[in-house]
Amino acid sequence: MTEERMCSQKTDRFAGKTYEVSARKMAEVYADTMIRLMNDNSDVVELEADLGACIMGGKMDEIGRYPGQLINCGIQEANMVGVACGLAAAGKIPFAHSFAPFISRRANDQIFISGCYSGANVRLVGSDPGIMAAYNGGTHMPFEDIAALRAFPGLTILEPTDEVMLEKLLCMLAGEKGMYYIRCARKAVVPIYEKEQDFTIGKGMVVKDGRDVTVIASGIMVAEALMAAERLEEEGISARVVDMFTIKPFDEELTLRCAEETGAIVTAENHSIYNGLGSAVCETLCENVPVPVERIGVHDSFGEVGDMEYLKKRFHLTAEDIVVKAKAAAARKKG
Repeated sequence: MTEERMCSQKTDRFAGKTYEVSARKMAEVYADTMIRLMNDNSDVVELEADLGACIMGGKMDEIGRYPGQLINCGIQEANMVGVACGLAAAGKIPFAHSFAPFISRRANDQIFISGCYSGANVRLVGSDPGIMAAYNGGTHMPFEDIAALRAFPGLTILEPTDEVMLEKLLCMLAGEKGMYYIRCARKAVVPIYEKEQDFTIGKGMVVKDGRDVTVIASGIMVAEALMAAERLEEEGISARVVDMFTIKPFDEELTLRCAEETGAIVTAENHSIYNGLGSAVCETLCENVPVPVERIGVHDSFGEVGDMEYLKKRFHLTAEDIVVKAKAAAARKKG
């Protein structure tokens, strides 16, 4: 195992592997990838709302070797989005980062008018989504960022699952056109994919097959879903796990196929149950293949201070919660 993929082991297991959190933080992957993109293309620009050190860490000096490609707009996310859209109009390829609640809530109108309405070519990066804000607490804990942006025409919403996916999506987006919101962890997460894995924006990934129930998850909930699937297997329930890393445009084809083949669905997201992944699944199924659906997500609550393990339990975002919901969905199918 390379240093890059060294992991600190935990006691849980999924898919026959130890549940491990990578020693490499997602922020490090973001910083290294952005430096490479800046080096390869002088049009790539990183914009920050005074949070460069949070996402770039010790790489700020290295980025300084690329004059004009790192712009600190200060604590003013709305202005930063406007600047990003202006740079895009001038032919630049802007990536604009702030904590997820700030870039989604504070800059909402600028994203809509200067970005989507104007057809801008901008990548918005919202870090520490949902409970990943941890000790920053409820003011920094966005359970509604997808909900706030999902109805914006032309906006693609992505939630990279691990470091492999994050790096590949960033490289892909440097060559794409359009408005993107990337909901991105900063801390270390569970590695799911091997380096050779490829991804298609708008298409989900079946990371484990199964026949009795499908768990459609995103972000940190994919690892929880895989752990849940292993525990369900021990009880004779075969669970399929889908990583729906593109929230919009939504992979209706895969969702319908899973509903037809397994007959029951569980959704799992580090987000409010309102107008997020679970809503997208339910909208698709109720119009085409109505099957039992159980949803894992935050129920009309604000965040609070705590570590990740506490917050997962507090908001019922654990593998154990998925197991309970999967059994309920399967039972409803039998009924």
